[in-house]
Amino acid sequence: MRLDAFAGEWAVERAIEDVRAGRAGRFEGRAVFTPDAEGLAYLEEGVLTMAGAGGFAASRSYHWRDGGAGAIEVRFGDGRLFHRFHADEPMPDAAHDCPPDRYRVGYDFRAWPRWKADWRARGPRKDYRIVSTFTRPGASA
Repeated sequence: MRLDAFAGEWAVERAIEDVRAGRAGRFEGRAVFTPDAEGLAYLEEGVLTMAGAGGFAASRSYHWRDGGAGAIEVRFGDGRLFHRFHADEPMPDAAHDCPPDRYRVGYDFRAWPRWKADWRARGPRKDYRIVSTFTRPGASA
């Protein structure tokens, strides 16, 4: 899959399971991949609701770049590498170390243009799973 296949708007639904805290949550919103000089700028905005708390506005941004040889690099806003995955695979995975924590992601592109990112974070103070589902607005889920 090429980087430009992600360009445009996506509806995002995210299920959050905080194992350590014994809480669950949801995020609903949109993500927009906007072409820029180096690839795609990713901006996500929506409402995050955690069990026992009201919903609040949440957002995040990344830079998605062509990593060469069929890879895509996802970078933080300051340009640091977050992770890299092989977009030519139907179910690529990647990891990000942020000592003492480790983050692992498995992407699933088999039902494209519906796709998922399944994150697992573990460390001395973290143990959670976040599954995000991306669909084009107006597409049936």
